Amino acid sequence: MSGPDPDFAAGTDLPRTEQAPARARLRQRPEDFQVEELPLVLPEGHGEHLWVRLRKRDHTTPEAAAALADWAGVRPAAVGFAGLKDRRAVTTQWFSLHLPGRPDPDPGAFAVPGMCLLESGRHGRKLRRGVLRGNRFRLRLRAVAGDRDAIDHCLETIGRRGFPNYFGAQRFGRNQANLGRAASWFAGRLRPGRAQRGYLLSAARALLFNQVLAARVLAGHWDQALTGDLMQFDGGGSLFLHDGSDASVPMRTAAGEVHPTGPLWGRGGRRPAAAAAEVERAALAPLGDWCRALEGFGMTADRRPLRARVRDLAWHWEDAATLELDFTLGRGSYATMLVREFCAVDGDG
Repeated sequence: MSGPDPDFAAGTDLPRTEQAPARARLRQRPEDFQVEELPLVLPEGHGEHLWVRLRKRDHTTPEAAAALADWAGVRPAAVGFAGLKDRRAVTTQWFSLHLPGRPDPDPGAFAVPGMCLLESGRHGRKLRRGVLRGNRFRLRLRAVAGDRDAIDHCLETIGRRGFPNYFGAQRFGRNQANLGRAASWFAGRLRPGRAQRGYLLSAARALLFNQVLAARVLAGHWDQALTGDLMQFDGGGSLFLHDGSDASVPMRTAAGEVHPTGPLWGRGGRRPAAAAAEVERAALAPLGDWCRALEGFGMTADRRPLRARVRDLAWHWEDAATLELDFTLGRGSYATMLVREFCAVDGDG
């Protein structure tokens, strides 16, 4: 089985829509990368699950889930959360703990350095992955080098046009190790545990998606509707095939109302046609073994927008070399992929 280029998959070699006008440092301190989860639903006030809103600093989401499980005296499987948040950051998110017939644990007994309980409430269901509207970010870039007018212009373009919705390095594991493990697993050289399989399959699907999106960025039509594209309404929802007969689709795409999509590879599902299908076939031809492996492991095909829209983008210069950004992204989109559109990041980005 052919192996992927890990640097490409991680985003270091992924094509940009234009040359980045800046270089900077990100996450010199956890406070330079702040994330607030925007919930899709809130606690109802009753039910078997205790939902807690937690702020953490320099901890992973699984570490926070484990700490909450210890506090509540439940198995890790009884803890739910909507999404994984960065370690090197200050992040706020909701968790759920299944406590049927049990009282709420004492908030005063939760004493974990770098974690703070903010609020809680009961709900009838476990919090599931993906059940969120998006995330609000506040980022601070330090040691910024580059033409300030060019940086401002690029940010204005991103705010208006959006940016390629690549999967970021987080999806591929530390040093992109999940891709190497996935290749070994698919080739029969590795038998990962059940808990690890999901991460490896997600990394493999992300690699294939990034390949298709990169091809469309290079061709200049990543945010345009090709004939045969499967289009999705902004914010999610059902797909529809653009067969070229509806002249409003290109205009709605330009306005950001609908987006072309790329593959989250697996069995079944709807596939593009015509020109869009040919672009996908060409982009994925070198990774046919990966496509077949994902189908063989029972993954169900899905689609993901090729374009990420940014909401409420604002920025200001704290000084000549420090830039602060505020913005909101929909679920599944990466702040680091927005940053890389205008800035080459030194160190951890």
